[in-house]
Amino acid sequence: MDHEALIKQWIMSDPDRMEALTIAAAQKLPGWCLAAGFVRNLVWDKLHGFAASTPLNDIDLIYFDANDVSDFRDREIQQRLMGVSTFPWSVKNQARMHARNGDYPYTSTEDAMSFWVEVETAVGAALDDSGEVIIVAPFGVEPLFGYTITLNSKRPKRTDFEARIYNKRWLQTWPKLVVNV
Repeated sequence: MDHEALIKQWIMSDPDRMEALTIAAAQKLPGWCLAAGFVRNLVWDKLHGFAASTPLNDIDLIYFDANDVSDFRDREIQQRLMGVSTFPWSVKNQARMHARNGDYPYTSTEDAMSFWVEVETAVGAALDDSGEVIIVAPFGVEPLFGYTITLNSKRPKRTDFEARIYNKRWLQTWPKLVVNV
């Protein structure tokens, strides 16, 4: 089975996710996608056989624009999004996130995602110019189907990884998952 095609099918069958993608696409941000829980939670919900999706506590709209790395711009975009929908938006230009994370400057959205704490979180979805769902996944989508939460080797601080698992309650929400370090 083509797991990427399956994810696209699941997203296209989810009216809220398609609405969020359409709203995000209208912002015309460079290198954008809706990432982290937007895709990860959907896949884990489906693997666990949940009838309905778990609620998203935020929708992470990420993009890459090295020409304007001000957090003010992110807040402006977030306010604009909240003005057109009730989704819980969180907007972050990945061109500046390397400084917060103590990394070398990232070169793209996908490069930035390759530094995220968990491999399974580094998956995003966007719409191309023709409205088709595209997947952005520096580690591919296969890890999402392995019932694992995997520490990214670029982030060796296990304490951050363990804190995220505990605080986000992933093992309680999706009990078939196994921590993979």
